[in-house]
Order: sequence, then structure tokens, then C-alpha cells
Amino acid sequence: MRILKTRFFAKEAEDHGLSDESLSKAIQEVVGGLVDAELGGNLYKKRIAIGSKGKRGGLRSLLVYKAAKEIIFCVYLFSKKESDNISQKQLQQLKLLAKALLTMNDEDLKKAIKNEEIQEVILSEESKKNSTRKKDGK
Repeated sequence: MRILKTRFFAKEAEDHGLSDESLSKAIQEVVGGLVDAELGGNLYKKRIAIGSKGKRGGLRSLLVYKAAKEIIFCVYLFSKKESDNISQKQLQQLKLLAKALLTMNDEDLKKAIKNEEIQEVILSEESKKNSTRKKDGK
């Protein structure tokens, strides 16, 4: 599974203290079918626990996921304190972004990473092992 973060998401994750390891755990849940909402257009909402606040008081993430491509884009992140949800206009814009991201080929992704528009999440070996175990049902 390839995990990519938009520049906006990466900045918000850093500001909120969300580590790549915590993000990876939430993504493993998404891959396993545990999402908070399916918003259409391959866009999903997933709550992420942060610190001692748990998922309820934690962060809300919006992710673009296509199982067949084995890729997930982390596109939007906000805390419950900031907003309970996104607006309809934001939702429509994020669906357009999702469509554009999912049409990117490997060359497009390399260019976006080089231009720092997207960051790839590189997991530790231990996280990779845990991810493979969960995927295999062990």
C-alpha cells in the first residue's frame, strides 16, 4: 500500500502532532473497511486518535482511497475543535481533487513528490511488518 500526503495534509499533521506511525495505523483500519463515512468519489472520512483525546476528540481526516490501485492519498485534516465537518463546497472540491489524484500515473507522482506537492509516507520496518500481518489476517 502506497501512502501519500498532500502538502496541506502534511502541514496540518505536523501542526497537530500526528506522526506517520499513527496515520499508518488509521490507514490500516481504512484498508480493513473501518471508515467513519464514505463520501463518494473514493473519498472517505476517518477519525484519528491524537494523544489522550481518543478518536472522538481527535482529528478528522479525509482520504482518497482506491483499493485496486493500492494507493491512499491523505488530502485534508482538521480537529473537531476547528470544525465538526466540511462544507458542501469543500466536499465538491475534494471530490474533484480525488478524481485528479487517482488519474495520476507513476511519472506524475514522481514529479509531484519532487515538487513537494505530495509527500510519500515511508514506514519503519516494524510498521511494515505489522501492516503485512494485519493484511494477511495474522
